[in-house]
Amino acid sequence: MSTIPTARDYTKASVFDAVLSEAPLTRSRLIELTRLSQATVSRKVDELRFDGFLVERGVDAVVRRGRPSTYLDVPGTAGHIVGVSLGAQTTCVLVTDLRGREVGHLIIPSHEGGDAETTAKWLADLIAKTSDSAEGPLRQIVAALPGRVPNGTRRSGTPETRKNFMDSPLQNCLEDRLNAPVILESDASASLRGILKDDASIGNAALFMLSTVLTFATCTDHEIAHGRTPTFGDLGGVLYSGVGNESLEGLLSTKGLLRFSRGRGLELEGIEALWSRPQEEASRAEVMEAFTTAIVTAVGAVAVTLDPESVFFVGRLSPLLDEVLPEVRRRLAQNLPVVPEIKVVSQVVGLSVARGAAHAGLALAQSRLRESMLEASRESQSP
Repeated sequence: MSTIPTARDYTKASVFDAVLSEAPLTRSRLIELTRLSQATVSRKVDELRFDGFLVERGVDAVVRRGRPSTYLDVPGTAGHIVGVSLGAQTTCVLVTDLRGREVGHLIIPSHEGGDAETTAKWLADLIAKTSDSAEGPLRQIVAALPGRVPNGTRRSGTPETRKNFMDSPLQNCLEDRLNAPVILESDASASLRGILKDDASIGNAALFMLSTVLTFATCTDHEIAHGRTPTFGDLGGVLYSGVGNESLEGLLSTKGLLRFSRGRGLELEGIEALWSRPQEEASRAEVMEAFTTAIVTAVGAVAVTLDPESVFFVGRLSPLLDEVLPEVRRRLAQNLPVVPEIKVVSQVVGLSVARGAAHAGLALAQSRLRESMLEASRESQSP
């Protein structure tokens, strides 16, 4: 007997996909989305209700002939997703249901020091606390970190920032403690995912996260690009900024720019003082010139290699971007035949990245559920 899924099996999966995309929705809307007959939709709805993935709630307020139409929705008991932004300074845990609706979130200062296992225990407790009101199984965790492998060299030991956890047992430790699949990705990729979710028209784009460390992400045809190795996207560690021997990391990360500013005579307690408090004019001008040159170098590098339509900048250094953006565009126009659209995106520290991570988790969990429906069909057909 064949164990290949039939058209009926894919029909059930397509109904499930439609519900996940737009619930709560009526049967009429479900028929419109799937282009299936009323009888077929009714059968698949009954099957999904039996499986625990659909419930009926409320009545459509629009007056129609015949029996009032109820709304179909995904119950909380179907499971939940966790998106994490594990930054050097701030950690955010966001919990959503299978429709992407927020159950709750928590933003706190990041745990300082400790190895991967210690951090995993701390983060697992934080996830459990934030998920306390969630129902159903935890189906996926995606943790976004400012991570990469600088210069292609694996780093170990006690890290100064979360970037070293990208190549550590953190993932396995979390999976063991929470009994759920865990994916680690960069904060830049998670941030770009959030932007793509809100704007379906974006095709090819690049994003620079200017935070404690510099991270980079890109997308092609609205899909996040992934390299063959963890060194993919490490522009900050290998490209010079155009200012002396400074790398892009040295001028486009808060840590690097703070060091550079102090070397130019600005006694800053924190990087925010560079734009929030009066500074010695000549020294600040030198710092801003270096920062501008580094931005021009970064955009120029991705423009000639990746040819993006848009380049986004996010992170703690965004206020400086707003200040120098006109000059950046002017210089790029002198050297590039076509300048990509450059945007500074305002984001909520921690939460925006966590939302992008949760969006990635939703896609993984929904795809896995869809495959499990088809797999269940294969098993039912086996002799």
